[in-house]
Amino acid sequence: MAQAHTTDTLTDPFRGGWGRFLRDAWRLSLPYFSSEEKWRARLLLALILVLNLATVYMSVQFNRWYNTFYNALQEKDAAVFWRQMQVFAVLAFTAIVLAVYKFYITQRLDLRWRGWMTRHYMDKWLANYRYYHLELMRQSGAASVPDNPDQRIQEDIGRFTGSALGMSMGLLNATVTLVSFIGILWTVSGSIGVPLGAQVVTVPGYMVWVALAYCVVGSVFAHFIGRRLIRLNYWQEWREADFRYSLVRLREYSEAVAFDRGEAASRQHLDARFGKVLGNMLQLIKAQKGLFWFTSFFQQAAIIFPFLVAAPRYFSGAIKLGDVIQISNAFGKVQDSLSWFIDSYAGLASWRATTERLTSFDRGVARALRELESSIHVPQAQDRPDRADGEAAWQYRVAGPALELEQVRCYLPSGKLQVQVAAQQAQPGDAVLVQGASGSGKSTLLRALAGIWPQASGRVVLPEHSMFLPQRPYLPHGSLRAALSYPQPSNAYDSPALQEVLHTVRMPHLEKFLDVESNWSHKLSGGEQQRVAIARILLRRPHWIFADEATSALDEATEAWLYEALLQMVQAQGGGLLSVAHRPGVAVFHSRRWVLEPDEAANGYRVMER
Repeated sequence: MAQAHTTDTLTDPFRGGWGRFLRDAWRLSLPYFSSEEKWRARLLLALILVLNLATVYMSVQFNRWYNTFYNALQEKDAAVFWRQMQVFAVLAFTAIVLAVYKFYITQRLDLRWRGWMTRHYMDKWLANYRYYHLELMRQSGAASVPDNPDQRIQEDIGRFTGSALGMSMGLLNATVTLVSFIGILWTVSGSIGVPLGAQVVTVPGYMVWVALAYCVVGSVFAHFIGRRLIRLNYWQEWREADFRYSLVRLREYSEAVAFDRGEAASRQHLDARFGKVLGNMLQLIKAQKGLFWFTSFFQQAAIIFPFLVAAPRYFSGAIKLGDVIQISNAFGKVQDSLSWFIDSYAGLASWRATTERLTSFDRGVARALRELESSIHVPQAQDRPDRADGEAAWQYRVAGPALELEQVRCYLPSGKLQVQVAAQQAQPGDAVLVQGASGSGKSTLLRALAGIWPQASGRVVLPEHSMFLPQRPYLPHGSLRAALSYPQPSNAYDSPALQEVLHTVRMPHLEKFLDVESNWSHKLSGGEQQRVAIARILLRRPHWIFADEATSALDEATEAWLYEALLQMVQAQGGGLLSVAHRPGVAVFHSRRWVLEPDEAANGYRVMER
């Protein structure tokens, strides 16, 4: 889900200029062409390069054809005219084939590049609970957390790969075209005498110099007129993401807003966010308008300019009509090549903004994780090696049949101690109830037991074959079969097994919907979602279950029924149960109690056996 910024203070992400942009674009591009797909990627890129060169070669052939064809028209030479029509048919068909395959192969490379890059970023985001740790930091108000990881992965990567291919191939095409046609233009334009005082200076290939001066002046003006577009494009994406996040959040909490009659306040909030979108867009439109004014005049003038320059030589009889057309076409090709920066400025601005967003995402993730790790500790995975004596240590592993905790201390993102455990164990057959006041750290302790809480120290040994039951389970969008099987594949269990477990959790009416695609987190009530989560437990049959208010939305009768089923299952598997719960009715299913009591000396809570 997208996330919003908590401040409107916008820092300048473009201090490094174009040099930094090119380095960042190269750094983002290189991994794919060095990856396991490198040979396929390089082959597709090579094919695109060859097709671009072939396209430029066809442009040269068309330029030569113009000379012969228009001279034939001027001289009324029918034989040459019809022969050139045949030549044109061959040239046109070849150009069409090249254009089609250049488009197709470019899109294939873009598709594969985007696919690899998206998977790469998702791997980085999902690894070692980064997505969870970053969200915790965001909720705590950390300024270093990058915004909107969903947008960066879903939108920005696609824009980056498309722009990278489009801009780089466009520059290549412009460069090759310039090299190919500048010689032609030099030859066909001839020389011109320029009076300098009493002397006349002969300027060879004068049209080349005219085109060069024309485009250099135009590029300078385009840069100064359109440079605001880069920053405005960046912030437009930022504003759009912020507005989208607000809409998604309203949809997610629609019932709570409805109960509170909060439509007016929500509308005011959305209007404020959307107003910033429109405000930035208006500035963007104004900047685009200024650039469009200039580029339109520049392009229109470029059409007639070579005719004006070549007209004296044509009317003097020095050159023929075909020569004029060839000069005009060659001038246009050279001018287009030299004007690539002008014509592509808006695209370059958008590409630079996208590159900066992806780069800042990488830097933000790395910076946020460094800050998180330096605050207390970040558990990387299971079986982390011990640190040296005297250092804050987090020893976490999955082994054996029993739960062990020793000198466990859990901290809030602010660094404040929340809960500590001196030494506790839970053996197979135990059923432990964890109780305490709201905010005492019961859920935090459970997260530490799962190995996902980033700010903890001490030693935890989690029993093998354990599963955790959150208060609010995740139901993926798709079939009910997939929701029941999660996180296993949807085909992990056959239909009779799923039907049986639905009966056990008292939802037989859902049997007929096993293969129905839906957003089940919205279609099912809170209690039904909790029963789906319990059904997953019953399907996988773990030895140990760790439940965090996992039956809070159920009625007492259903709660008792399901606790009995869970307890029988773990006892049969030779495991145990640990529950965080407030309801007194749950206590009957537990043989032990861990109570979180205030510890004034540590300004937190400690776990005591009662």
